[in-house]
Amino acid sequence: MNIWITPFISAFIGWFTTWIAFKFLFYPKQPINILGYKLQGIFPKERMRFAEKLGEVVDKELLSVQDIKAKLMRPELADKIMPHIEAKMDAFLQTKLAEHLPLVSMFIGKDTLANIKQGISTEIRNSIPVMIEKLGTEMEAELDIKKMVSEKINNFSQDKFEEILNAIMKKEFVFVEIVCGIFGFIIGIIQVLIARI
Repeated sequence: MNIWITPFISAFIGWFTTWIAFKFLFYPKQPINILGYKLQGIFPKERMRFAEKLGEVVDKELLSVQDIKAKLMRPELADKIMPHIEAKMDAFLQTKLAEHLPLVSMFIGKDTLANIKQGISTEIRNSIPVMIEKLGTEMEAELDIKKMVSEKINNFSQDKFEEILNAIMKKEFVFVEIVCGIFGFIIGIIQVLIARI
């Protein structure tokens, strides 16, 4: 009967060693000197390199300044912006104009105000792509996504960094632990069968 305990012991060993391996991804957070060898969790030890690589991947593969610029250059963006601009113009022409230029507002009728608004709206609509193009060019010169992502990750505390990685990968960690336990159980059964032959 004792031989049939083997699969369960193997399953436990498979699960436990995997669980320990995952713990070593994060712990120990600070280097510990053991017989002249420095032991530290993989992510705390390689955090700067990980942050740099992640920044590189985000910049090259996920989100580049060119992608942002392309999104801003879409014609429908002007359609979304214009109602807000026109609302501001209406507010200015109907109320603020009289406050700032009372003499001018006395001689301007509603039709003239509507024509002024129409002319300004057309100019602004035609200028939006040019302004966005200039904004995109400025962003290309100023915005370094790789550096931003790397700095953000490096500025996380160890606990925050662990919390983020666990939030992303916790289910996968548990799945791998269970699979390793199952493999351990199968190996244990194979050992029992071999022993009984």
